[in-house]
Amino acid sequence: MFLASISVISLICAASGAIQDSVEISWGGDRAQLGENGEILTLTLDQSSGSGFQSKDEYLFAEVSIRLKLVSGNSAGTVTAFYLSSIGDAHNEIDFEFLGNVSGSPYTVHTNVFDQGKGNKEQQFYLWFDPTQDFHTYTILWNKKNIIFLVDGLAIRVFKNNEAKGVGYPDDQAMRVYSSLWNAEDWATQGGRVKTDWSKAPFSAYYRDYNANACVASAGTSSCSSGSVSRMDRELSLQEESKMKELRKTYMVYNYCDDKNRFGQNMPAECGLA
Repeated sequence: MFLASISVISLICAASGAIQDSVEISWGGDRAQLGENGEILTLTLDQSSGSGFQSKDEYLFAEVSIRLKLVSGNSAGTVTAFYLSSIGDAHNEIDFEFLGNVSGSPYTVHTNVFDQGKGNKEQQFYLWFDPTQDFHTYTILWNKKNIIFLVDGLAIRVFKNNEAKGVGYPDDQAMRVYSSLWNAEDWATQGGRVKTDWSKAPFSAYYRDYNANACVASAGTSSCSSGSVSRMDRELSLQEESKMKELRKTYMVYNYCDDKNRFGQNMPAECGLA
């Protein structure tokens, strides 16, 4: 359902130019640093703390993207996250999380969708490139129809709005963009069997070119529909869907909808929907 408790100022290109114009460092102190005249933001993790930033604006539907170069070398135990989230126990959330691994082994891209504080919709992927050698673009497109996860412009996952069929969908709370680099050695790498090697610290991830084409939210009564443009109604074309199926066949390594050992006879309702 779409609640009218949040108004939309306008649909704008909410971010362009230097990353410092659109985000603010939220934790980690000097472990988060802006450089190159505000064009690049570096997050660092050491044994004392990680670090993070957040968008200055909140959005009610958005297409947000960042160019990111992940922690290189032995990144086991580390998680670099880029996600949308509201706040509170009943929060909504849309996640990209990049799970580090030992040198020579691939990163795992972990995706999830939360509605009213309930997630358990994990899908995981390997990438078709080394994400530590250069910047690559990661995008979340969130509108009333669907959520699309894209890597370098290629869709890897779609979560459709099936509220009419009883499936929860995060469309009633404004969300802010967050990113962080933190220690998750208890679960991130090979189920927690491989721990963070602190002799390799500090670990650093690098960000640039943050963009948000979004409905910027504030208190009020009007809905986002009045500011709608093409990307706010976007769904994948048949060609994009075909390419996504190819990528998923090759690079998806976990899909909660295939995990009968986990859910038994109580598979999530959306898993049986097209």
